[in-house]
Amino acid sequence: MDHIFQAVLDGVPAEDLAAAPLPESYRAAFVRRDEASLFEGIESAEKDPRKSLHVGEVDVPELAPDEAYIAVMASAINFNTVWTSIFEPLPTFGFLDRLGKESRWGARHALDYHVVGSDASGVVLRTGSAVRNWKVGDKVTVHCNFVDDQDPSAHDDSMLAANQRIWGFESNFGGLADLALVKANQLMPKPPHLSWEEAAVNALCNSTAYRMLVSPNGASVRQGDRVLVWGATGGLGSFAVQYVLNGGGTPIGVVSSPAKAAILNDLGVEAVIDRRAADYRFWKDEFHQDESEWRRLGKDIRALVGDDPDIVFEHPGRSTMGASVFVAKRGGTVVTCAATSGYMIEYDNRHLWMKLKTIKGSHFANYREAWDANQLVCEGKILPPISAVYRLEEVGEAAYQVHRNLHEGKIAVLCLAPAEGLGVDDPELRARVGEDRINLFRRHGA
Repeated sequence: MDHIFQAVLDGVPAEDLAAAPLPESYRAAFVRRDEASLFEGIESAEKDPRKSLHVGEVDVPELAPDEAYIAVMASAINFNTVWTSIFEPLPTFGFLDRLGKESRWGARHALDYHVVGSDASGVVLRTGSAVRNWKVGDKVTVHCNFVDDQDPSAHDDSMLAANQRIWGFESNFGGLADLALVKANQLMPKPPHLSWEEAAVNALCNSTAYRMLVSPNGASVRQGDRVLVWGATGGLGSFAVQYVLNGGGTPIGVVSSPAKAAILNDLGVEAVIDRRAADYRFWKDEFHQDESEWRRLGKDIRALVGDDPDIVFEHPGRSTMGASVFVAKRGGTVVTCAATSGYMIEYDNRHLWMKLKTIKGSHFANYREAWDANQLVCEGKILPPISAVYRLEEVGEAAYQVHRNLHEGKIAVLCLAPAEGLGVDDPELRARVGEDRINLFRRHGA
């Protein structure tokens, strides 16, 4: 793939890039089917992605008519890559096998290795015969909604499709590689003012936050809304607080250190709760929660913003859901997309039904939502919360950092790009947005 990167770097015409021969194999990060029991009997926190994520050569898959090959310049780590790497809550090979039974094209995915990664920025190398809107040489980012548009359930809102999947998690040939196989309806324009690694960290978390807070399919934040955001400097939370600010709302960011609070202040978030300093103990033990601690959180929120949250942006799951339901305003909404602390949640239903609150589930985003969220990045209105950059051969360590919550924002992974800072096509826009703003998370040493 080196000659392909050099061609991209040199800005060769699209016809020359199209004529460049593709290799029969490419470098990728993957897990192996025969290692699915690697961590049996080991506590989740002790499972080590550095032992299960391998980097090596894999075969280039056949291209379907509605697909494209992407030369991946950079990718990013998401929690789904961590889950795949520790084989929780179950090995992802079952997902690949089910996809393999759907069609001839699906059968390509059911292999004894799983190339992971659900984010990417790069350049289109080839397009299938049915691809209309993209051509060789286009600089793109990739969103991870993998859906069959021939299924009627995929229309209206493709996230409700019966066979909706997440690319690189429930499908093969993901973005943590030098080459990726994507459907044409996963492609979006690369933000021209961002480097490859800055562009690569946005699509999954940014689109998810957009659907949760901005889209009519989510909580539809309004001017004046008070929004409690858990993990407000994490991959999801860092986008969430930006959307609340952009929409005229008031974010209340929950973090775990003064350094993280300083990041939020720099983003423009004034109301910040340091949960570690407050030492909330929502759970008395494994089976019982403490309502007095929920009340203490609610009192702290009101002291900061004068009222209860209209919306709670919820993703930790088991550790916080009881508190989230309690502190949400009468008639308010808890919108949830994940459960990084555990998915078997408990809450006091009296506080839901008697105060007419709503729990709304949300999962990634449809193409329109992902496109609109990406456009806001392209315009410099949403900043990439990039905190660290690793090379592809260091993907295990990068995933380990996310697994152990040793990071903030998003961690990028260089694939074909040999160094940071490449790929900026609009330095004027970059200057208007500001280097300090674009590098806010790294500037804070997050």
